[in-house]
Amino acid sequence: QGYEGLVEGGDNIKQANWLSVSNIIQLGGTVIGSARCKAFTTRGGRLRAARNLVEHGITNLCVIGGDGSLTGADIFRSEWGGLLEELVRDGQISEEVAQENSRLNIVGLVGSIDNDFCGTDMTIGTDSALHRIMEVIDAITTTAQSHQRTFVLEVMGRHCGYLALVSGLASGADWLFIPESPPEDGWEDLMCERLGE
Repeated sequence: QGYEGLVEGGDNIKQANWLSVSNIIQLGGTVIGSARCKAFTTRGGRLRAARNLVEHGITNLCVIGGDGSLTGADIFRSEWGGLLEELVRDGQISEEVAQENSRLNIVGLVGSIDNDFCGTDMTIGTDSALHRIMEVIDAITTTAQSHQRTFVLEVMGRHCGYLALVSGLASGADWLFIPESPPEDGWEDLMCERLGE
């Protein structure tokens, strides 16, 4: 469950083995769970996360996420030494345990379907999202043609129109809105004229 799992601990932290990862390759990456974690945005939440990691002897994290997840990882890394000192001071861990876990190694991977990270061709999740969008468009297109109707499809992407643009190109969409290029005044009449044709 992402940082929520780190903060809550318990059964959220478990060792992966061949049995636990069998038959998941065809599933989306969120099979391991994903959650927004308000607690991790506070020092107290990060302190609990540090305690849970130390308890399990974990000093390496692979953080897959977007801006929030990777920013959180950077803050966690920068505070790590101070968090351990606080745990020692509060008597939650010994000085020896703090020394054994003194270094936190983090690898950050951009996992964002938006494909909005500079310096990478395609972020983790983008290809899967495009595949799902095209499956839906294929299904809707048949219905639209048989009923002679116009369908509107909204895709995810927040401030980035990559998914909309690529799926629109691939499906031959008649009209497309993307945040990078807001429509000009009078677009409603132009769109109606185009669709009427």
